[in-house]
Amino acid sequence: MSLPVLSAEEQRVLGCLLEKQRTVPASYPLSLNALRLACNQSNSRDPIVDYDERTIQDTARSLKDLHLLRLVWAGAGSRTVKYHQLLEEELALTPAQLAVITVLLLRGPQSPGELKTRTERLHAFADRSEVETCLAAMASADPPLVRELPLQRGRDPRWIHLLGPVPTMADTSAAAPDREVVLVEGAAARDARVLAAYDAAAGTYSEALLDELTEKPFDIWLLERIAGIADGPVMDLGCGPGQIAAFLADQDVEVHGLDASPAMIAQARANFPDLDFTVGRFDQLLRPRNAAAWGAIVAWYSFVHLAPSELAPTMRSVGSTLRPGGVFAFAVHLGDGIVHATDLFGTPVDLDFVTQDRDEVLAAVTASGLVVDEWFVRSPVPSEAQTVRLYVLAHAAG
Repeated sequence: MSLPVLSAEEQRVLGCLLEKQRTVPASYPLSLNALRLACNQSNSRDPIVDYDERTIQDTARSLKDLHLLRLVWAGAGSRTVKYHQLLEEELALTPAQLAVITVLLLRGPQSPGELKTRTERLHAFADRSEVETCLAAMASADPPLVRELPLQRGRDPRWIHLLGPVPTMADTSAAAPDREVVLVEGAAARDARVLAAYDAAAGTYSEALLDELTEKPFDIWLLERIAGIADGPVMDLGCGPGQIAAFLADQDVEVHGLDASPAMIAQARANFPDLDFTVGRFDQLLRPRNAAAWGAIVAWYSFVHLAPSELAPTMRSVGSTLRPGGVFAFAVHLGDGIVHATDLFGTPVDLDFVTQDRDEVLAAVTASGLVVDEWFVRSPVPSEAQTVRLYVLAHAAG
């Protein structure tokens, strides 16, 4: 078998058909207009394109000549043509391999961590190593389907498909941010740096943030809403010096706090001795001692050091301790990738903050099994770096 050599337009059309066949099967095969809209999406696509109907029709014709696309009709006697991809049959891929090829066709070179995050709706990889195993199998196929790009300093290894020319880092003037780079040395090394930084900065951090809500009216409004709808005890995840927990307690709800930093927990207990604060990791979150499950979990900027590939597994683990219908609310920063900090409120640190992509965050919530109810994008506040804020309000299914 020889691989087809696809143009950029052919790659985009086939990638969209593969994606929509699995994410919106009720609307598949796609009409001409639906296929054009899928190709021109502004999210989950790189590069962004603006194809007209003639481009789609010409591309579909060339794919039909390659036996990679079939024209079908909407129904008996219908004159509405729809488009169905045949690449899946041509390559005989496993579901995991098909998910990888689909995302590579749609978004260009990517690291295993990025692929783990972006294939969630197509195929649920257990972890990053499973993605790497899949890529290795595809690279050793005859003929190979993917190839690893030369490693660039400070970046995770990136992979491309071999179904046609793909712009690589050397070909583009503006590279897509690689948020997975925070895991280059492994999650354990990253976690150790984070813990050391917050232990060292706990005192000045507490002083700086105890009154932070006074200049965040939107946060106050949202936290008051959460307190009003929480049915059961509330967990403040990544509670830091306890300011969010204290605000919620003032709304007459039972609240508890958890943070991995012992020094931060010591500050929280000193600041609010009447509240319950515990040292622990996110993946160690247990159900409350006096209830079957949490009524709500809030995580205000608690995920700022996580790579995108870690969001869905973390939320899935945390969400498992919520009651059915329980509230899950969190805030993160949006931006172009990694912001490195050497100073945290006057304390020398070595910290990487991950500013996330909105669509990837929302996709991670859905992939975790939680249901997104509302989300809000807000402008920066004066006391923080100029990063946009994303707030998400979700609930546990059931």
